[in-house]
Amino acid sequence: MIWDTHTGECLHTLTHAHIVRAVAFPSQPRPQLVATGGFEKKLRIFDLSSSTSASSTSSSPTSPNGAGPSTSTPSYEIGPGVHGGPIKSVIWSTDLNILITAADDKIVRWWDLRARSPAATYELEGFPGTCELDSLSSKPSLSIAAGKSAYFFSGTQPGQLLKKITTPKDISAVALHAEQRKFITGGAGDTWVRVYDFDSESELEVQKGHHGPIWTISFSPDGKLYATGSEDGTVKLWKFGSDPYGLWR
Repeated sequence: MIWDTHTGECLHTLTHAHIVRAVAFPSQPRPQLVATGGFEKKLRIFDLSSSTSASSTSSSPTSPNGAGPSTSTPSYEIGPGVHGGPIKSVIWSTDLNILITAADDKIVRWWDLRARSPAATYELEGFPGTCELDSLSSKPSLSIAAGKSAYFFSGTQPGQLLKKITTPKDISAVALHAEQRKFITGGAGDTWVRVYDFDSESELEVQKGHHGPIWTISFSPDGKLYATGSEDGTVKLWKFGSDPYGLWR
């Protein structure tokens, strides 16, 4: 479903035949396209500008379950039959002609939407965890967690691996602070959050507090905090660096 963040109104309901694991919008003020992926093993792009309401042919203004407007939104599939496993992540690149997918076939693909085929691919050594594009940095980068490794790719050059760092523990989430040259990891089999130096690859800090696997990590826009989300039902905020921040000293 596509929601209006100001009114809470459901604007579109996009029907799929199986579980949807990933959704991505292009970085535009009012995007009219949305990409989806999941257990269908299909990368699909929906054109929201061409969506039509079924209320014109039905007396009911809502979908059968009452969740929102019943709409017909045209879509097309990119690369039919290419993904060999469920799609875990879909990311729209800084280049709006490039879409990135990471699937359980352990392959990251950079799709050229003009050719509707991969411009580059990279095979991971484990199932993908988080895939995050740092588009706020002066040098955008893509961070991917898989197995015991964190992969860091260029955010502008499809398939260009900047660095692969292998850690002692399996990791399910990773986030890079490019300016500080540090990255954060969390694991499915470990409840600790770890801070590493990007250049030396050494462990700098260990944060304890979660009581379940850590599935997601993200830096705040100002880069002074990072958040971790865990299966224990909590999101924790951690101060990044030694400078005071709000009530933190």
